[in-house]
Amino acid sequence: MDTDELIAKVCPKIRDLGWAFYFVPETIARAQELGLDGFRFYFLGRGGVLGDVDAAVVSSAFGYFNPTLVRSIWESGGQVLDPRTAGHEFVACAADFGRAHFADLDGLKAFCLAADQVVAAADPVGLALYAGAAAEPLADDPPARAMQLLALLREYRGSAHLIAIRACGLDALTAHCVKRPQDLAMFGWTDADLVTVTPDIQQAWEDAEALTDRLVRPAYAALDEVGAADLVGGIAQIEAALAP
Repeated sequence: MDTDELIAKVCPKIRDLGWAFYFVPETIARAQELGLDGFRFYFLGRGGVLGDVDAAVVSSAFGYFNPTLVRSIWESGGQVLDPRTAGHEFVACAADFGRAHFADLDGLKAFCLAADQVVAAADPVGLALYAGAAAEPLADDPPARAMQLLALLREYRGSAHLIAIRACGLDALTAHCVKRPQDLAMFGWTDADLVTVTPDIQQAWEDAEALTDRLVRPAYAALDEVGAADLVGGIAQIEAALAP
């Protein structure tokens, strides 16, 4: 398959699988041990790779959330746990999840080698959340590393996507109303914030999706045919392991 076919095949699965550990009982239990609820651990854990920064920085990097919600959760969580510590703990939860669910899978070593190639080729300039996540050390064992890499590649495309939606003239709320209007409340918005999606907005969204693929394309182009097959095969195994 060519690079565009590879991106079309793996990126939607990475989007859906890369957050598999976020809110599972084991991660929530670790949050509670640290004095946090699951939602605050998500914010501090995912955003903690940025450091002990103002909430506006986290809001910029996360994109879709109402900045008022981000500030409330970030500041209240930060009173309990240092964000950098939370970031390390969150990455460790990804590793634990991988060990619990992927230990019996074959081919994960090859998957990790392929995913590592993509990460090594990914340009982090302008992608603050991805850059922070990529700076975190990863586990050596393939089951743990596989989950961490999935989460990292999810941050890569997500960060590139925020650049793309802004370049195509959309703000984050409008893009959110196109992508997941049913989840406004979860992201801190109300029905009064709902933006009517016009044909022009829909087209801008589709342009942003295409631009996102172009932005991440050089990293995935680093894979040869064997590497691409290893990436696809590993994701298929992980998807099957996590199927209900």
